[in-house]
Amino acid sequence: MSHPATRAARRVAARRHNGDRKREPTHRGYTEKKWRLVYLRHNKLHRARQIGRIWPYREWEKLMADAEPVKVLFVCSRNQWRSPTGETVFARVDGVITRSAGTAGNARRRITVADIRWADLILVMEDKHASRLRADFRQEVAYKPLHVLDIPDDYKYMDEDLVELIRLKAEPLIFGAE
Repeated sequence: MSHPATRAARRVAARRHNGDRKREPTHRGYTEKKWRLVYLRHNKLHRARQIGRIWPYREWEKLMADAEPVKVLFVCSRNQWRSPTGETVFARVDGVITRSAGTAGNARRRITVADIRWADLILVMEDKHASRLRADFRQEVAYKPLHVLDIPDDYKYMDEDLVELIRLKAEPLIFGAE
């Protein structure tokens, strides 16, 4: 059989040929997406692994229930405004246990060796607090994660700006430590 010579003849031959095949209808050259295949469990699990998430969320909750909570120690000078605010803000968060203490001699609750040994993470408000801890508790602090939040002593207890600042600076450190 020879090739049709004119365009019209080629179109007629193509219609006859396409009529023999059983093809799914297309829209602009694309077959319709099979959505039921996109939402299969293994596809969701694969996508979650790609982006580094745990799916379904119930599995994450089970994992977190088995995990031990992070123990966070907040330290300021007199344990009057900043560190008790940090303790209160994160006291209601699941997976976090908090304490607060002060470095000064007249602090409401003075920091002890037991506090440092208890803590998984120590968050101090200023550089002077970190220096004081390293000077007074050299052995205990040597292998503990100690971070300075750089929060000045300009706020009262549970001041809205202080709460926001503590959340902003402490959350990455606390939840990154888990």
